[in-house]
Amino acid sequence: MLRMDQVHVIRHKVLVEGQSIRRVARDMGVSRNSVRKYLKVSEPVRVETKPRARPALEKVAPRIDELLKEWGPRTTAKQRITGSRVHRQLVEEGYEVGVTTVRGYLREKKRQRAEVYIPLVHRPGEEGQIDFFDVTVEEGGEFRRAWKFVIRLMYSGRDFAWLYDRCDKLSFLDGHVRAFEHFGGVPRRTIYDNLSAAVTRRVGAVKDWLTDRFKALASHYLFEPCFARPGEGHDKGGVEGRGKGIRLQHLTPIPRGQTLHEISEALLEAIDQQAVHRASRNEAVRERFREEFEYLRPLPERPFDSRRVDLVSISRKALVRIEGATYSVPEHWHSLQAKAHVGVEDIRIICRGEELIVARQRQGREIKYRHYLRQLSRKPQAVRQVAPELIAELGEPYGQLWKALATTHGERDGARVLAKILGAILDHGEEAVAKALSAALSAGRHDLLALAPSVHCQPTMTTAVPKALTGFVVEAGRAADYDVLLVGGEE
Repeated sequence: MLRMDQVHVIRHKVLVEGQSIRRVARDMGVSRNSVRKYLKVSEPVRVETKPRARPALEKVAPRIDELLKEWGPRTTAKQRITGSRVHRQLVEEGYEVGVTTVRGYLREKKRQRAEVYIPLVHRPGEEGQIDFFDVTVEEGGEFRRAWKFVIRLMYSGRDFAWLYDRCDKLSFLDGHVRAFEHFGGVPRRTIYDNLSAAVTRRVGAVKDWLTDRFKALASHYLFEPCFARPGEGHDKGGVEGRGKGIRLQHLTPIPRGQTLHEISEALLEAIDQQAVHRASRNEAVRERFREEFEYLRPLPERPFDSRRVDLVSISRKALVRIEGATYSVPEHWHSLQAKAHVGVEDIRIICRGEELIVARQRQGREIKYRHYLRQLSRKPQAVRQVAPELIAELGEPYGQLWKALATTHGERDGARVLAKILGAILDHGEEAVAKALSAALSAGRHDLLALAPSVHCQPTMTTAVPKALTGFVVEAGRAADYDVLLVGGEE
């Protein structure tokens, strides 16, 4: 095959200088057919009528295939087979072949195995892709790991993201509810990895893979769940790429806040603001979303309740343990069964028609000594042991009171006085006792006699009755009224 400069000379001599093909072929030392060929094309080309023979490669190719099959189960992503390693093995076995030939053969085999990607069409309202990503945040001054839930509407490029403590089923369901409420509608199909929060096992039809709670979510919002092939994250490449982009654009440097909820709200606001300017197919994301919104499935009348309901046992100490954390409940619930409606941020505990909401903890104990006021009013020694925690809950003026009692009476006798005041809270209410206590402390008194007049003069509570019954007077009963029954007389 001729060089490019030779082709240029041939074309110039014939087409510019007007020399004959015979003369140019004789002067250049090439055939007349070559001259005619390069008058039609302007650069050197090789035309092969049949594949070139590669005797060295044909000799070692079967052995290379055997080595790949034999070594394949004994490799990892970092300890993988390379052309240099295969070439060294072939040389040790006596084959005569160059390392370039071996590398070229392996490169061609890899190219043939590579997947061919199909350019897809995303229609408005049709598809949303969903995934979790791990991130680092600074919550309350401490760095910690969190999980970012991301859903991306593929037509408009509109995103939703929220941060969670855990990558679990509860967070997975809650993320859907928040995202659909934020978008104001539901895409017709959603695409996932094989998350354990959604999938139990890949056996049978798709509906047989789903967990019961995820089936309930899909039924509530009427969307179709679809799943990527195992290990093929590019099947949902839109959310994969956007999840990394959000981490770099909005979570770098590491965001900080007092709570994960606060950080999540700031993240979502930043993503929505960016949607005004960020382009998707040469249009602003927000403008494309306005078009897509008309095709989203409307929201149901009420959002899906993503809370998980657990039956829990309350101990003799009026404590309940939920997911590794311990919470106190009202003391009169002790030794009973209760239902815990576990949410992402709080837990609603219901027992015998009463309800208590506590902030969800990752671990440790969350004790509220307000739940034990009746027992504390009877146990001054217990009051003394938990006085700092109890006073912190009650706030002022109880802090001033405890400081004065500890100074004048000592902690032991001061705890006895404080226990009596806790009993007064049970009888008259915390607000009434706090007002009376403030007045007494202002007067320089911190004994029970100083509180009594103010507490007992509080107005009694009245109960609303129907208008038709307001004219009736119900007299209080007296013990003497029942004497006649004891002697068998008539009223």
